[in-house]
Amino acid sequence: MAVPPVAAVVGAAAALLSITSFAPQIVKIWKEKDASSVSLRTYVVTVTGFACWIVYGILIKAWPVIASNIACLLMSGAVLLMKWRFDRRA
Repeated sequence: MAVPPVAAVVGAAAALLSITSFAPQIVKIWKEKDASSVSLRTYVVTVTGFACWIVYGILIKAWPVIASNIACLLMSGAVLLMKWRFDRRA
């Protein structure tokens, strides 16, 4: 089934905004080497959600869902990894 052009544009915009929404957090953590203000639970749930979206995309064979959620998984995963690296509380 073909996707209407307007839907494709809206979908592409949504994917790009979702992917880039993690960039400011990544830059802030990297510059400050501090992730204490980041919620570990939130990012664990977020990463898990993107993993589920990828599986869903595979099941329905929707490459835009798969590709955009892989990108989101990588970005949110980067935040999660930096949380563990820069938030080592004794």
